[in-house]
Formats: sequence, C-alpha cells, structure tokens
Amino acid sequence: MQVFDHPEFDHHEQIVFGCDEASGLRAIIAIHDTRRGPALGGLRIYPYASEDDALTDVLRLSRGMTYKSALADLPLGGGKAVIIADPRLDKTPELLRAMGRLVDSLGGRYITAEDSGTSEADMRLIRQETRHVSGLGRAGESGDPSPYTAHGVFCALRSAVRHRLGRNDLLGLRVAIQGVGHVGAHLARELHANGAQLVLTDLDRDALGILVDEVGAVTVSPQAIFDAEVDVFAPCALGAVLTADVADRLKARVVCGAANNQLATPEIAERLHARGILYAPDYVANAGGVIDVEWQRRSDYSHAAVMAHVERISATIDEIFTRAHREDTHPAQVADRLARERLDG
Repeated sequence: MQVFDHPEFDHHEQIVFGCDEASGLRAIIAIHDTRRGPALGGLRIYPYASEDDALTDVLRLSRGMTYKSALADLPLGGGKAVIIADPRLDKTPELLRAMGRLVDSLGGRYITAEDSGTSEADMRLIRQETRHVSGLGRAGESGDPSPYTAHGVFCALRSAVRHRLGRNDLLGLRVAIQGVGHVGAHLARELHANGAQLVLTDLDRDALGILVDEVGAVTVSPQAIFDAEVDVFAPCALGAVLTADVADRLKARVVCGAANNQLATPEIAERLHARGILYAPDYVANAGGVIDVEWQRRSDYSHAAVMAHVERISATIDEIFTRAHREDTHPAQVADRLARERLDG
C-alpha cells in the first residue's frame, strides 16, 4: 500500500493507522490541514473491501473537510477517520472505546464526530476515552447534525435551481433523492413542504416505504434513479456515485445532494458542465452538519445562530455559481480555488 504516491494524497499532515487486537479495531485517521484550527471530521464505519479502499476514502474525505470548513468560515481544519468493519455486526463498546484511545493519542489535533455507520450514542462511548469528540448535544438536546446538513443542502439546491432553471420557488419541482437515511429523509420533508414532487430510492425498503407515505413520493429501483425524468438529482447516499455513465444518463439539469465525494473522478465535473448540468460542489452544499458540530463546542450556542450560519451557504454557493458562469468553467473548479484562497489568506 502506497501513501505518499497515492493518487488521493494531497500533502496530508498526518496519517495514523490504528489497531487493537482485543476489540478488533482496524482504523485510519487522516489529518489533512490544520492551518485554520484542529482537524474536525466524522468517524465512518464501513466494511471496505480492502485497506486501500479505506485509505482512498479517508484521504478524499479529510481533504473535503478542509475545504468544507474553509468555505463555511469555521476555525477548523480537515480530518476524517474510518474503521474497517460492518457497523451492523462488528460495532461493540470495546471497539468504540479503543477508537477513542486512538483519537486521544493525537492530543486534540483531530476531533471526531458522527458519520455514516456511527451515532450520537457511539460518540458518547468514545467520549469515555477522549474529550476530543463533538456532536454530543447540549442541555438534553440531540447532537445529531443531520437536520442542519439537510437544511444546508436545501439552501444550496434552491440557489442552484435559481441559477440553472431561473426559478425562485420549488412548487412542482421534480427532485430525485438517492438515499433517504437521516439527511435524505430530512431533505425530502423540507422539499415536500415547499411543494416539490419527489422520486425516492434506498436500499432500506422499510424506511423508504414509511417516508413515501409521509411525503407522497414515488419510488424507483436504485439503478433507475439515474434515469428519472426530474429537474434535480440529489445524491444523499455514499460517494463516487457520479460516474461517467451516470453523468451521461442523468435527465436532471441540477445535481445537488448531501453525499460526500459525489464525483467518481474530478473529470466528471467537466462532463456535467459540458452537458449543461449545474453541479453544486458537495462539500459546500453539505456543510450544515459541520457548522452545527462546531457551534456545539461554543458557549454561546443557539439554534437561531446555527441556522443563520447554515443559511450563509446560499451566499457562498451563489458566489461559486456566478464565478463559474463568468469564467465558463464548472463550479467544482471554482469551489476548490476559492477554498484554497481562504486557506492561504
């Protein structure tokens, strides 16, 4: 396994491989950049097919967190952690506490939080071993950042619809959502409340059925979602969903969702642009969760303040779309450049 020559290696400051024989822990923590502050990023538990797949994911995700925090104007750097395991079968208190000890060994350079395969309850177990955990809630309230992530995506989607479709409202807008877990379900409800017509898919048929009844949506198979006759495609499952094949098949004219690392390769952004599809860079659109997690660390936390900060995503994405249109390039390139400007500034 190569690290420094890995295609996703981007001058990461530190990469830590952790193992605990007693609990079965096999984990990787990647700290990408700490110039703006400690590296905050969620802990993902996933049954990766190989260590190289896990390394690829954690390198990409940690870099995305750096850019996400920079464009969300947060005093944070970017990091990420992954555990190679099946969260349904392998996640135990012993494994989580071992992960907590690994996080603690970094002395605060990395702060962990909830992500795919982990929950607030898991973070509380990790908190038994380290104080470098966020997303635990305050005053008895849930620390789940999903509603804020979804609202940020909603704000970005509304901006993208205005820029690409020339519409200021969402009444009758056709939106296909891939993945209706915590974030996707919240997004579906907010879109439904604003008059959108929804097409949904998810591997969890039970959860899908409950949500369909609630929001009056139609469902399609996971593969058919790419061919849905819709205005907007919202990827809200795992990353790398926007492959060359998918980019060529999409009927939607806007792509805006909550999933991290939606582009299978950077070249897909140009492919979407060539087809006239407006892509909202994922780490800009889905920053609502990390905004909430950062605010939870402050003494002046308030729901109103978090919502106001999340809604600033609209201004950031507007700037990106405007610059991309002026330069006749794709938004992903502009977003990366703007993030680097803020990091260097």
